[in-house]
Amino acid sequence: MQKPFLIGVFILNYSQLSSQQKKVAIIGGGPAGLMAAEIIASAGHSAAVYDAMPSVGRKFLLAGVGGMNITHSEPDEKFISRYTAPPQFIHSLREFNAQALREWIHGLGIETFIGSSGRVFPADMKAAPLLRAWLQRLRGMGVSFFPRHRWVELSNSQLTFITDDAGSTVSVNADAVLFAMGGASWSRLGSDGKWVNWFRQKAINVKELQPANCGFEVQWSENFRAQYAGAQLHGVGLGCDGKHFIRSEAVVSHYGIEGTGVYALSGNLREQFNNLSSARLFIDLLPDLSLVNVMQRLSKSRGKNSLSNFLRKQLNLPPVKIALLRELTDKTIGDNPAQLAYALKNISLPLTAMRPIDEAISSAGGVDFKELDANYMLQKMPGIFCAGEMLDWDAPTGGYLLTGCFATGRAAGHGVLKWIDAVKKPSAL
Repeated sequence: MQKPFLIGVFILNYSQLSSQQKKVAIIGGGPAGLMAAEIIASAGHSAAVYDAMPSVGRKFLLAGVGGMNITHSEPDEKFISRYTAPPQFIHSLREFNAQALREWIHGLGIETFIGSSGRVFPADMKAAPLLRAWLQRLRGMGVSFFPRHRWVELSNSQLTFITDDAGSTVSVNADAVLFAMGGASWSRLGSDGKWVNWFRQKAINVKELQPANCGFEVQWSENFRAQYAGAQLHGVGLGCDGKHFIRSEAVVSHYGIEGTGVYALSGNLREQFNNLSSARLFIDLLPDLSLVNVMQRLSKSRGKNSLSNFLRKQLNLPPVKIALLRELTDKTIGDNPAQLAYALKNISLPLTAMRPIDEAISSAGGVDFKELDANYMLQKMPGIFCAGEMLDWDAPTGGYLLTGCFATGRAAGHGVLKWIDAVKKPSAL
């Protein structure tokens, strides 16, 4: 007899298959879909994962390039505060929080460590070993995988997939279906958002998919762009709408501005664009110095120093910050120490547009939680469940996105089991 294994804080035994075994089709082989498959297979049911890509976990693997940030170690309440999501999502996150996710990873034989920023990484910083160990476990549980299967239709209990470039189709019957098809970022990896139209045709409310954790366009001068595209803005304060401010970093890009701090504020900036068709990012080039302290340093005599040399000597400003000041302020700003000090602490950067959703790290919007019951089942379509990034929630980078996908996949998987137990009959879709 196979031994039970640990999933979060629940011990599940999949060694004995029930005569009431049901077939569950899972559309999407990312973290949410795979976690749902694990939960369902653990209860003795048949779980089949269908994915449009040649292999599962494509976006998961790419997210791990340069270091697989799996979750974050901060206290639960602070961790949860990072999400823009309804109570149902938050409940799922509490049920499978960052610590539970770490324990689950350890159960795969993958150790983790906490970095200096509080972010959690696999010991080798790589996503591939984790995914390999996970897929080995799932196959051992009897989960079946069907790559190169692009879902196109669901009618009654029958799913239709396109399996090749010629448009060949295959039909599959299932007792329950769980959709975990992602949002609309990084479409080359399978998350193209094409599912939205089908759901809307079925009268399912889907909030518009929009870029999240994305860069923003700025109309730089040609000279500034040529010299500083790719330059890092270290140790800056970033703010928007007078309410949100963080100390972080950013990167000047050829099209505008991006980077960790910008991504963290992208939801607030997106809201400005939606309401006003424009947005402004405010940059404090000297967040460790007060306005008074900056004014005191600038009140010293410049002598024969140029403004750039004066700023470098008095405030230790690197060239990119000085250039940014010159790019966004009047040429006479250096004549007035008070105005110069204020500008250094509060540069206003006009943003002209969000970058395209396909470039974004993630997408906001998706299936409205009001369309779901407490078990992640569509209320208008019994036996049909949704999980992962295709739901309407948002979070910054730093492990939060992945944790949310794992948590909702787990919750939806348990929802499938509850529904199966309730109906206790085949072909219930």
